[in-house]
Amino acid sequence: MCALLFIGTYRTFGTQFLGGNCRFTPSCSEFAKEAFNEHDFLCALKMTLGRLSKCHPFGSFGYDPVPERKCNARSATD
Repeated sequence: MCALLFIGTYRTFGTQFLGGNCRFTPSCSEFAKEAFNEHDFLCALKMTLGRLSKCHPFGSFGYDPVPERKCNARSATD
């Protein structure tokens, strides 16, 4: 998946230039990786963008895991 490739590239090269400091556990890139592995693309993208929007000096911090079912999940009969 293209999103996971982008996240892996950022984790390899981007953190060297940006300091690799994250206010959250798991880090934002690890959160995004887990979200894309556990949820459909649009749901994972929404969760990742929401998490990144909290990343500023006045934002929250601490433990913030990927929720199990944040978006409307498709039923097995769809």
